[in-house]
Amino acid sequence: MRARKSKFLIVVFILIAIGIGSKYLIKQVFFPYKYKEYVDQYSKEYDLDPFFVLAVMKTESNFDKKARSNKEALGLMQITIETGEWAAEKMNLNDFSKERLFDEEYNIKMGCWYLSELRKMFNGNLELIIAGYNAGPGNVNKWLKDEELSENGMDLSYIPFKETKKYLDKVTTYYNVYKYLYDK
Repeated sequence: MRARKSKFLIVVFILIAIGIGSKYLIKQVFFPYKYKEYVDQYSKEYDLDPFFVLAVMKTESNFDKKARSNKEALGLMQITIETGEWAAEKMNLNDFSKERLFDEEYNIKMGCWYLSELRKMFNGNLELIIAGYNAGPGNVNKWLKDEELSENGMDLSYIPFKETKKYLDKVTTYYNVYKYLYDK
């Protein structure tokens, strides 16, 4: 009886250790809290959830500061040169250059500012913010005016760009995972 009980306790202990270890492994390998200093600083400055910023960054570049898309989006948050020039002007940054988009702090600051602007444009609607980050706010506004894509002009019932729909699903999933892993 005692031997069975101690074997049972050992098995329970091992399962708990595996559970704790796997969560640690998932956090370290698959969902790290990269660039914490800058993510926390600019999330706070632009009133964003840092887990949302991490989800966008993971989706955009998988935390590769040298990432470059086929559409010439650059850096951690994959900002295009056109968006970067526009954002730098609005942010009163006089030092914009293509190369600056590869600087972690600069890119995260600009990406957070842009997400904050999208939040204002779309009244905090997370789905629209995410779609706007991927497809551009002009496309999202056009979709909201199309009765086949938006029943009420405030939410999307259908996203015509498959890439944007996949992007929305991915960011939303990553956001939920980050909240689960790190939210205390």
